[in-house]
Amino acid sequence: MALSPQSIRKGVQVKFDDVIVDKQTIIEKSESWTEKQELLFKKFLKQGGKCKIQGLKIEVTPQHEVLTSKGEKPSGKIVSPGIDQRF
Repeated sequence: MALSPQSIRKGVQVKFDDVIVDKQTIIEKSESWTEKQELLFKKFLKQGGKCKIQGLKIEVTPQHEVLTSKGEKPSGKIVSPGIDQRF
């Protein structure tokens, strides 16, 4: 079972053996992958990283900007007052 075009998001850079590839090439290569290999690749699409699948060196670089599920930038660390700062 091959990957669908929707699983490869815009802004994600994928390299096969240090060569940037397009969606169609990724889909064609994924046709020969097992289900576990597809799951591994989908995880890399979300978080980025490097791996080897069937002897093919794959490097995934996700979007630089991290967004929440609502499409907004995260607010950052929430600091709660300590014991000394309550009163």
